[in-house]
Amino acid sequence: MENIDDFSPEKVSGPPAPPTPPPVKSMDLFMKRSNSFVSKATRDSWDRMFDEAHGADVLIHTDDDGLIYAHSNVIGMASDVIRGMMKQDKRKSHRKSISILGVPHDAVRVFIRFLYSSCYEKQDMEDFAMHLLVLSHVYVVPHLKRVCESEFENILLNKENVIDVFQLALLCDAPRLGLLCHRMILKNFEEVSTSEGWQAMKESHPRLQKELLRSVAYELNSLKQRNRKQKEIQTYTQLYEAMEAFVHICRDGCREIGPTKTETPHVSCGFQACNGLEQLLKHLAGCKLRSIPGGCSRCKRMWQLLELHSRICVDSEQCKVPLCSSLKERMKTQSRKDEKRWKLLVKNVLSTKRIGGSPFFLQAIDVTL
Repeated sequence: MENIDDFSPEKVSGPPAPPTPPPVKSMDLFMKRSNSFVSKATRDSWDRMFDEAHGADVLIHTDDDGLIYAHSNVIGMASDVIRGMMKQDKRKSHRKSISILGVPHDAVRVFIRFLYSSCYEKQDMEDFAMHLLVLSHVYVVPHLKRVCESEFENILLNKENVIDVFQLALLCDAPRLGLLCHRMILKNFEEVSTSEGWQAMKESHPRLQKELLRSVAYELNSLKQRNRKQKEIQTYTQLYEAMEAFVHICRDGCREIGPTKTETPHVSCGFQACNGLEQLLKHLAGCKLRSIPGGCSRCKRMWQLLELHSRICVDSEQCKVPLCSSLKERMKTQSRKDEKRWKLLVKNVLSTKRIGGSPFFLQAIDVTL
């Protein structure tokens, strides 16, 4: 036999190495119908060894009096549990005997084949994915368990089988798969709760059903809270933008209102709230219902916006917004309850964007918060 040292770079001289060949397409190396990480030639060799069972020394009993021949060295190396089962067979026979019961014969055959070549046919996985997940857990074949989890995650999990897969994931210590199932159950609860799997779980595992119902109720409540929080943030953001637009209109002028009116009133400025505020200010100036008991809802809204500005503004003497200083004086006569409510509103409005573009707000944040 030639020594590998004879082929070291120091001892071999000759023409430069040829360029690297182009990559070979996966369909040339791997079976199209099979899923495997080994070459087709290697896969065929291991599959032939399993199919022909030449020299097989293990007899596997399955349901319905099925028999599968295997090689102890191969399946023992792939699964420590199976190796231990073979050691427990004390019979003096040229073939050891073990039993794998509780799953279909064909599922056991797919499982044993996987122990040989780490291969499986797509149709076999679709037919026996749940059984293979159980077998991979019981006989401690981590690679097969990962394959089953991946197949469920990417292809096989649906609203009809999600309850069954969820229960198997809990029994087979597959937390990621269990989490994916739980998310699908929460997302599609109305459809899942009418499936056969749900009805079967209701009868066989009522405690698990109650836990799922509790988690669904918790998720719905959390969703309502998130939606309410988002609406609050949206409202506070709109109020904040209205306060900035107030200062902009009264100090700089915008379109038809303010100290400096633009020559093109139809052109919008950078403040989205300007248009609505201009309409409210015009309405307030000419409304005849504001002095009547019960008043005008639009005028009340405008007064509230003016008061909110006065509570945010830190320099009422120089402020151009109407009634800013008068409303600030009025604060002193309000009840403690109203004062507390207004302070909370100011805090929430200012904390929405933290720092505003208007100089009237820069100091108000530190003072109020």
